[in-house]
Amino acid sequence: MENKKQIYLAGPLFSKAERDFNLSLRDRLVEMGFEVFLPQVDGEDNLENRMHEKQMCIFENDVKGIDQSDIVLAVLDGGSDVDSGTAWEMGYAYAKGKKVLGLKTDFRTFGEEGIVNLMMEMSIEVLARDVEEIIKVLEVYR
Repeated sequence: MENKKQIYLAGPLFSKAERDFNLSLRDRLVEMGFEVFLPQVDGEDNLENRMHEKQMCIFENDVKGIDQSDIVLAVLDGGSDVDSGTAWEMGYAYAKGKKVLGLKTDFRTFGEEGIVNLMMEMSIEVLARDVEEIIKVLEVYR
């Protein structure tokens, strides 16, 4: 039996557009043969759980998801700065010695020096600018 590598897919997940993008990206990664931990699905991070004060459960599930993953793929879109949860997940993964890859599709900053925060940029091995580019990068990690 083949041992699949697992990717923890970090990124903003608070709007329908963000959740839909995450699901679409997860499906592409699964098609490539990766196992994927997606917090909005696997971490049980949803409005119902937040309303029932299950934040510790969500936190513990997400930390466990990172611990069990080989790679963290961080979606760095979502405004002028990286989503704060994504930033924490990246820092935790980096401290644990995990491979951290970045995906930033928001083209508004592409012409600028320092596309993302310095600390985020220095903690990632690769910064891809679209889904097709990160798919090609991930071919190496399968």
